Amino acid sequence: MLRFLPFILPIIYALVMWQFSAIRTRKHLDANSVELVEPRLEPALRKLASALDVKRVKVFMLDDPTINGLAAPDGRIFITRGFLEKLRSGVVTADELTSVIAHELGHVALGHSRRRMVDFGGQSLLASLLSGIIGRFLPGIGRYLVSGLMSLLSAKLSRSDEYEADAYATALLIKSGIGAGPQLSMFQKLDKLSGKSGAGPSWLLSHPATPDRIAAIEKNARNWA
Repeated sequence: MLRFLPFILPIIYALVMWQFSAIRTRKHLDANSVELVEPRLEPALRKLASALDVKRVKVFMLDDPTINGLAAPDGRIFITRGFLEKLRSGVVTADELTSVIAHELGHVALGHSRRRMVDFGGQSLLASLLSGIIGRFLPGIGRYLVSGLMSLLSAKLSRSDEYEADAYATALLIKSGIGAGPQLSMFQKLDKLSGKSGAGPSWLLSHPATPDRIAAIEKNARNWA
């Protein structure tokens, strides 16, 4: 049993750190958010609720100046204050912002937060095993090599989640009668709004390149419309 401790302890440590991180995130969201009440969004949110056959879609406003949306591990959907300000100033439309909400609903519906927890544990185990093996042949630099490989794997899994959530959003928007148009126009604005240039190899990024996401949405929309 003792000979397996070098492999088991890093996994336990990683999972404990993940739990602490989740608790800190929940406390931060609780302390810095309120339920969103925005008349401009209500008609589109009612369409989403009808398509999902639920009474209403609840969204929270996170007091953050960045342009972002997120799905919390507990299933809550957040839109940042910065994003909401873009709606109120006319930079984005209600339907465009609704497409972001539909994307985050996709992350919740597809269980991405829960799946990331399992993946995290699996990656920790794999990293421990590889570190022990590679470290024997490449002492000193083995752990850096393993860390790089794990980062690439994590980025690939994250990109897969984004494509899945995009597809879910496209289907939901079409079913609700909003259509995929606002989702496409939102992506055409997103890099500029968020200050991202899109530079760098796509396989190093945690999100797919915007042109690739647009192409996937267009393909799905043609098949489903």
